[in-house]
Amino acid sequence: MANRAYKFRIYPNDEQKILFAKTFDCVRMVYNHWLDRKIRQYEENKTNVTYTICAKEMAAMKKTEEYRFLKEADSIALQQALRHLDTAFQNFFKQPKTGFPRFKSKKRNKNSYSTVCINGNITLSNGYLRLPKIGQIRLKQHRIIPDEYRLKSVTVSQTPSGKYYASILFEYEDQVQEKELQKFLGLDFSMHELYRDSNGKEPAYPGYYRNVEKKLAREQRKLSRMQKGSNNRNKQSRQITNAYDCVCIEDLDMKAMSRSLNFGKSVSDNGWGMFTTFLRYKLEEQGKKLVKVDRFFASSQTCSVCGYKNAKMKNLALREWDCPQCGTHHDRDVNAAVNIRNEGMRLVNA
Repeated sequence: MANRAYKFRIYPNDEQKILFAKTFDCVRMVYNHWLDRKIRQYEENKTNVTYTICAKEMAAMKKTEEYRFLKEADSIALQQALRHLDTAFQNFFKQPKTGFPRFKSKKRNKNSYSTVCINGNITLSNGYLRLPKIGQIRLKQHRIIPDEYRLKSVTVSQTPSGKYYASILFEYEDQVQEKELQKFLGLDFSMHELYRDSNGKEPAYPGYYRNVEKKLAREQRKLSRMQKGSNNRNKQSRQITNAYDCVCIEDLDMKAMSRSLNFGKSVSDNGWGMFTTFLRYKLEEQGKKLVKVDRFFASSQTCSVCGYKNAKMKNLALREWDCPQCGTHHDRDVNAAVNIRNEGMRLVNA
């Protein structure tokens, strides 16, 4: 079985907005209350408060006058808050680098909660989403959900600008057959144009970050404009995956690149990570592949015709060169993309 999530904007009425606000607050309170409980018990006797214990304690709390307000919220959402806390603790002890669980702040953390579909308590039909305690909410469904998909859970969130979204997770039987890889494409990361491909093409990609940088300083809410870039990345991915069976890219460390020299804003503009994420899952949907070539592979220095290695190409300012061995004239990025494609083909067929 496989999972897929779809995110849709929802339009709650005034009464539903109040219910959402109460649920957000209840979920935050439950998470923080038992985080404090776990910390105190661990400090006292080095033991953990399990999810089962937390759930029993919460059920008892709901019966008291002080915490009766918890009954107004979706009970499954409260249980999910406990599960998320339990998972956060487990992840920390398994891999401390993930960081110790932090208390949720109304200012620092976004408003959100998750709930699970049990016995048809959540439905999606005719442009409406039905949620426990909330009822029917109008929804802007811009994607068709296949009939065989089974709704598993929903995460409701509210943006700082007041918009509401529902991320709906579906489960389906993965029947994608692995495709015979015949058409290969190499993509070389380009700071200005997102990429250059092994056919010499580029997407002429706009720089959203730089265009809105001054406005971002005044109004952080206008970050929502960046979503336009995401849509373009999505469309670009679809064009590539429809035409090729295997796309080969370099396994780049984008964080390191953003810190080096003056590349910070350019890397933010580029959105390579988001683009390759779209690319991977759209290829896998069709039984195709995304192949990553080692980041230390000398794609820019090697002649794609004869294999001569030109050490001078370590200088990033050199955009074109002639191979001293075979005389072929190269565009730096196109040559690199061809080498990446060829190396990807070698890895696939090894």
